[in-house]
Formats: sequence, C-alpha cells, structure tokens
Amino acid sequence: MDGWEFAWNNGSSKNFQPVRLPHDWAINRPFDKTMEEGASQGYRNRYGIGWYRKTLTLEEKREGIRCFLDFGGIYENSTVWVNGKEAGGHKYGYSSFRLDVTELVREGENRIEVRVDNTGTPSDRWYSGAGIYRTVRWIETEEIHLDEKEVIIHTGVEGKNGKVTVYTGLPGRTVRAGLRDGEQEWQAQTDDGRMEILVPEAKLWSAEEPNLYELTLSLMDGEREMDRLSFCVGIREISMAPGKGMFVNGEHVLLKGVCLHQDAGCLGTAVRKEIFRQRLLSLKEMGCNAIRAAHHTFCPEFLDLCDELGFYVYEECFDKWHGGLYGRYFETEWQKDVEAMVKRDRNRPCIFIWGVGNEVENQGQKGMLDTLEMLTAYVKGLDASRPVTYAMNPHFKRESGEDVSKIKDIQQFVDEVSDTEIYDNAERMERIAGIAGYVDVISCNYQEQWYPMIHERIPDKLILGTEVYQYFQGHPDQMQNFTDENPSLVPEKLPYVIGGMIWTGIDYLGESMGYPSKGWSGAPIRTNGEKKPGYYILQSYWSKKPMVHFSVMDYSLSDENVKEHWDMPLLADHWHFPQFHKTVIPYVIASNCEEVRLYLNEKRIYVPKPSACANRLISGFLPWQPGTVTVIGLNGGKEECRYQITTPGPAVKLAFDQEQLFLPPENGYEILLTVRAQDEDGNPYFRESASVRIRAEGPAEIMAVDNGNLMGNEPYGEESIHMYHGCASVMVRLTGETGRACITADAEGMQSGRTVLVTGFQE
Repeated sequence: MDGWEFAWNNGSSKNFQPVRLPHDWAINRPFDKTMEEGASQGYRNRYGIGWYRKTLTLEEKREGIRCFLDFGGIYENSTVWVNGKEAGGHKYGYSSFRLDVTELVREGENRIEVRVDNTGTPSDRWYSGAGIYRTVRWIETEEIHLDEKEVIIHTGVEGKNGKVTVYTGLPGRTVRAGLRDGEQEWQAQTDDGRMEILVPEAKLWSAEEPNLYELTLSLMDGEREMDRLSFCVGIREISMAPGKGMFVNGEHVLLKGVCLHQDAGCLGTAVRKEIFRQRLLSLKEMGCNAIRAAHHTFCPEFLDLCDELGFYVYEECFDKWHGGLYGRYFETEWQKDVEAMVKRDRNRPCIFIWGVGNEVENQGQKGMLDTLEMLTAYVKGLDASRPVTYAMNPHFKRESGEDVSKIKDIQQFVDEVSDTEIYDNAERMERIAGIAGYVDVISCNYQEQWYPMIHERIPDKLILGTEVYQYFQGHPDQMQNFTDENPSLVPEKLPYVIGGMIWTGIDYLGESMGYPSKGWSGAPIRTNGEKKPGYYILQSYWSKKPMVHFSVMDYSLSDENVKEHWDMPLLADHWHFPQFHKTVIPYVIASNCEEVRLYLNEKRIYVPKPSACANRLISGFLPWQPGTVTVIGLNGGKEECRYQITTPGPAVKLAFDQEQLFLPPENGYEILLTVRAQDEDGNPYFRESASVRIRAEGPAEIMAVDNGNLMGNEPYGEESIHMYHGCASVMVRLTGETGRACITADAEGMQSGRTVLVTGFQE
C-alpha cells in the first residue's frame, strides 16, 4: 500500500511528511552516545511515539465482502484507527497481524491512522528500528473464505513419488486444488476439509535443489469460485535419526548455517525483498545452507526467498521470556505471538524446526522448565510435523530467587559469571538433561567442547549448535579458549551433531561492545555486503565448488571492537605494506582443494596440503616484496581455481563492481552497489579512505550510503561517505520508469566511476 505519511509525536497535519513503506524512523536519527541502552540500539535514538496515516479510497463497498488490513509487523505497541474508530493493534513488534475493518470502512475516502509507541524499556538487545517497517496489505474476501493461516499442508515422499496432503480449514465446503509444475497439473477436490494429491516422479525440495510447486486452492459455490489462495509447496521429508543425524529425502545433511538479525545496515529494518535476495545469495555462495532467524519471527518476504533459494530455517518466536523486552508482554501475549509465527509459516518447506526461546533466565530451574514445557506443547498443538527446541546458554546457575522482570540488563544476568555459576560438568549435564526432556533436539550455544559429554548423558537426542563462534571454540574446563580448533568442523566428526549456526552471518546494528562501535562486527560479511577473510575460510569448509583464497595478517588495521571470543585474527585481503622495506608477512590460505601452489612474483613457495594443516588452513610467512601473489587450487594434479592479488600503484580511479545492470522497472526496487578505488591497471587499493560522493541521473535516486565500518560516525542518509578498506556502497532506488539510470561516484584526485542501470529492457 502506497500513499502513507508520517509525523512525530502527534497527529497534527502540519508535521506529516510522505514516506514509503517499509519505513524505519530510527535509522537516520542522529547518534546519541548518552542515550538509554545506546549500545544495544547502535546509539540511534529510536525512542518516541510516531503516527502514520493514509487515505484509502473504496470505489464500492459490496454486500457480504469482508475487508482486512494485514500488517507484516509494526515496531512496536501499535494501535490502528479507521475513520476515527479503533480497529485494534499489536504489542510485540515482530509478529504479523490482521485486522477485520469491515464495519469501519465506507465507500469513498477512508482515513487510516496508526500510532506506534516506541517508548518502552528495556529495548531489544540489538537494533530494532521503529515504525511500520514491514509491508501492509489491503485484502477483500467474501464472508466465507479461505484463510491461509488455517490451511495446513503436509508433504511426504514415497519412493520416487510425492504426496501433498491439504487441510483446508473449511470442512463441509467444496474446495478444489490444482498443483502445478510448469505445464503439468494435478487436481483434487474435497467437501470434508482434507484431500491428497499424489505426484509421480516428484521433484523434491532441499537446500541443494529447492524445487517448488504452485498449489492453488479454490473455494467453490457450485461452479462459482468464491475465493482463491496460492501457496508455494516444496515436497520434502525431513527426519532426525538419533546418533546418525538429520536426513532430507533420505539423504544425510549437515547444517552449515549462520544466525541473522533482520536489519540491513544503511536501511535499518526497512528491508525490501530484493535486498534480502542479495544477502542470501552471498551466503549461498559461501556454502551456507541454513539460517537461524534470530531471535524473532522474520518478515514473510525473507522466508519466501529461503523457500525459493534453498535454506533450512530455524525460526523462533522470541528471545527471553519473563525478563528483557518480552517480559512486559509474556503473560498476556505469548500464545498470540507463538500462533502468529507457527500458523503463518508452518506450510513452508524451508522451516525445519521451531525455537521457543533463547538463553532465557533461570535456565534449567523448575520455573523455566515449566514454561518450556508449556511452550513446546503449544507449538506441537499447532504443528506436530516439526521438531521443537530451545537454544541453551552455556551458563547454568543455581537458584537465586530473583525476580527477573525487575532486572535491567537481562543478558548480563544470564551471562555474567557469579557465585551461583555452575562449573562442575556433571552438574551441568544434569541441567541440560532436564531441558532435553522437553525438546526434540538439544540446541546449544557455544558448547562444542561439551558435545561428547552431552551425548553420553543423553544419547537419544541429536545436538545442534544454535550459536557457534566463527573461529574459536571452548575447552571442556571453560567456555572460551583460543586455539586452532574451529567449531564449524566439529559436525563433520560427530554423527550425532546435525550442524552449527555461526554468530552471525552478517554484521548488524546494535549489540555494540561500546562507543564508538554502532554494532556487531564479528561476522564474515559487512553491513554493505563486503566479504571478509572469514567468509573464505567458511567457504573452504562448506562449499563444494573448488576455491582458493589468500589473506595476510595485518595488525596495522584498526580494532573494530569485536567481543574477543567472537573475533578472529586481523586478516586482510591485500598485498600492500608501504610501511615495510624488508620483513616477513604472515598469511593464511583457505582452500577446499587437495593441493595448493603459492607463487610470489612467479617464484614458487612450497606449502603443505590443506588436509595436513590445523583447521585445514595453510599458514606461513612470505618475504615482503611488492608485486603479485598467486595461489592455485588443484585436484588430481589439475588446476581447478586460482586467486591473485597485486600491490597497487597510486589510487587514480573509481570503479563500480558492475559496469551495467539490467533491472525490472519496478517503482521502489532497491539495489546495493559498491564502488572501489583502483590503480591505473585496475588493481584495488585496499588502504584508500577518500570521501566519495554518489550522484544519480535518470529513473533512480540515492537512498543511503554505507561503507561497512561500524566504528564510523557518518550518517547513512546522505550522498557521500568515506571509503573503508578501499570501497564504499550506495543504496539506489528505482523510480519505476523505463530507461537508463546513471550512477556516478566522485572523489578528489581520482577519475570518476560510473555504472548504468538499464530498466525495462532485456539483456
């Protein structure tokens, strides 16, 4: 729905300004390092009350037609009025909700007003944004209609055939179904609310081959179609075999996953589908096949892409229970919010497991176990086809009797080592066993060092690493350690471990370790999509496509204020040390090939095979000489891939990653573009930090800029920003016209860079 306006604090018309949904009112507010809970919110003052309004024109209000407003999510505590009368609202900012406004609307103009109260504390532990940050839909149906939240779709595999079972939610009504795959269609009909469709030689869904069918349901009145719904269906069968692992369509699968928050850097939380697509494709290229949507329900557009592109998704409804932000909602809202998640997403092939909480207070104690039992039972009552779990914190404590609703910093209460901390591993295992009694899979945050103990104590349950460090793992006698033992390799060795989820896949806003950091920088991908050396390390573990990558250790780089155990060595992707004359430089080579060859200015440096190295990473030293470093990956003695990096000359020009792109002429379509500093031969200049100004001509406009540096203070909502590690990015929005948009980047002393966006034409 277009045509929205936004105003601060009151409904006075003079304050309203046009906005485009989705809209995050906090992302371009000024930094405030003294604000309450500033570290968690990236020092962007998102507190306040905002108003949205829109005029909706109905040409006709037909008898027997129901009218609904469908909100993807409003952050938070929203109230909706239609023509001056309250229609409803929702408290929790991450749940989708629908309001029946049939009795409140009329023919002609209708005034919709939404009040968003973002004044509550405590805030989330990460940047939450504020406002109507997801899509809004207007829906009209007949009085009796199909409801996608009441339709249940189950799939199964029988040999080479697939079976789709549909429960329509309307027993006693005639519903016809058509399941289509290209030119083929299978049909069925029911009058009792249940039908089966058998699909011979079915194309099955998995993360590796995400085949989808389109299912259309038609509610019939004789031969008249009263209502129609469409679903994307992935025919697949997932099973958990104790001691053996997770199986998809009979094939063993390891989850090579990452956790994600929903913000997208310079956009905040107002993220459109095409930006999520860019991010997910980058993760897919890394070899990632699983996402933990942390720690709340994500928008449906994100999950649509996970269905389409192929990701196994761990979806959870909320973070803490009685403490933290959700503590003010739990008693009255938990059923509503759990139902909103499960009913909306239970028909998706990508969802493989439900999570009912993360690192909650009083973990393993009786009150916590009672709540866990209640939540898991409720989820299973809504969807018995998937396992249910809870993500355990590594900290277990003895009973303290504290009222967690009165604790200001709930994560500190959960994490901080204290006199009540349990260090004895036998006692720890008893607490874990108590939790395991109420979940189907044992989900562990940062506990790889205890997996063998957990399995010995609870052999009938599989283990999932719901949060794992990117580079380090702990020691059996303590949670954290700093040795060459990468937790992402653990699932390969232990058949009862189904995989792990890196915390996190992409840098995010908020949860800062202190000013001037505005967010979490310990991920393999920056907020502007730049890939760090850690990306290629994970790619060497996870990707089947042959790859090789060279990085140097560079402790001249600035500290990015990452929490130590979530950090990794200061690796960088360059061969440029102007501060040195003669020295040796430590390096790391990541490759999934059998053999690697390393050359410095065409002189071979002999290196061991990856399989002979700790963490399968080749490390050593190169004498500093300006020139070119080349690494070649070989399988069976044959070159499969190579990577080359050259010491640059002076930075003399700017260049975008693509000279031309063909895009749909969709009004509001967004794309993130990156420009780099280069020498005259096109070699990237990693150390360049010049200020870059971006201009747009034609059917496009500049939305925001981002350089991936969460330590910086430059605002996103401008047209210029300093380069970081030799690059800067710009978020461009199309205005909908067919034609050519020219995006130009300028920096003092360098030749301008230019890319052309062609809209409405085929390549």
